[in-house]
Amino acid sequence: MKYYIIAGEASGDLHASNLMKALKKVDPDYSFRFWGGDLMQQEGGKPVKHYRDLAFMGFAEVIMNLPTILGNLSFCKKDIEEFEPDVIIFVDYPGFNLRIAKWARKKGYKTHFYISPQIWAWKENRIKDIRRDVDELYVILPFEKEFYEAKHNYPVNFVGHPLIDAISDLPPVDVQKFRQEYGLDDRPVIALLPGSRKQEISKMLEIMLSITEDFKDYQFVIAGAPSQEEDFYNSFIKKKNVHLVMNRTYDLLGISKAALVTSGTATLETALFKVPEVVCYKGNFISYQIAKRIIDLDFISLVNLIMDREVVKELIQNDFNKENLKKELHKILEEDHRKKIFSDYYELEQKLGGMGASEKTARLIYEKISSNEG
Repeated sequence: MKYYIIAGEASGDLHASNLMKALKKVDPDYSFRFWGGDLMQQEGGKPVKHYRDLAFMGFAEVIMNLPTILGNLSFCKKDIEEFEPDVIIFVDYPGFNLRIAKWARKKGYKTHFYISPQIWAWKENRIKDIRRDVDELYVILPFEKEFYEAKHNYPVNFVGHPLIDAISDLPPVDVQKFRQEYGLDDRPVIALLPGSRKQEISKMLEIMLSITEDFKDYQFVIAGAPSQEEDFYNSFIKKKNVHLVMNRTYDLLGISKAALVTSGTATLETALFKVPEVVCYKGNFISYQIAKRIIDLDFISLVNLIMDREVVKELIQNDFNKENLKKELHKILEEDHRKKIFSDYYELEQKLGGMGASEKTARLIYEKISSNEG
């Protein structure tokens, strides 16, 4: 069977590569053509474009790169027609993928969407596009099934979260070697995950690092994002117990006692590594006020959203300050508090559906396309 797969970001590359691996098990006669990254390329098939060439964030950047974006859309459509796939699999990346899905559905292609756009947070009106243009939607968060089926009467497939598999498949970290490589001593490690964009990192790190002198029995390690240069982070490292690790966030979480994490997928990754965390977010005042009015959610972290209660503390906007951060970090280092968090993390993993998300999705895609052909 011929699969055309479109992933436009690093996380999509990871999840799509695991899906490809699973598809090869259920369909020995597979053929892949894809937009994605290095991990997808390792699974074979024909790469079309790398996700690095597709990442345009922010209103101004999108406007400036509009000719490139429109060119990519046009090229993608022609490439699909030349490949003539049995199914197009869209992996997250809704801005681009929903536009291709609209065209593809009209052309008669089978459209399967893996990892739902977060329309439960904002742009809920996209449900009209999804209902019209997507044959099958595979959701990875338990509350998404109820959101689509109960609220919008649109049936979906809940397959569980692929991060559980991605993390469980990792080899164990050689703790001693890791510490030696980055000049760490034997003190417990507190990981700092300040985000991936320059402006975001600058805001977050300034406050995160303000408390390091109050925790001299610990060492703080910044998780450097692959999208940034090492020199950018070095300007923040002015204290002895602060270190930097580039592109090894999972290894860092594997040896950490606690973490300070900027809101996003990293909050869920940290929880799945069973690391107690404080979730932090501070944005531009105007942007935050706009977002607060558009996004109707009780929490900002995926951990709390999935559990529908406060499992991890969220320090947002003005609450994210030195005094509060110091107090909350002390809390998650206390043994009794940690036991409660670990218990909640176990429950979280059960709610996420356990292991096997990629295999479930691959089997469902193959069975649905095979039955349609029959």
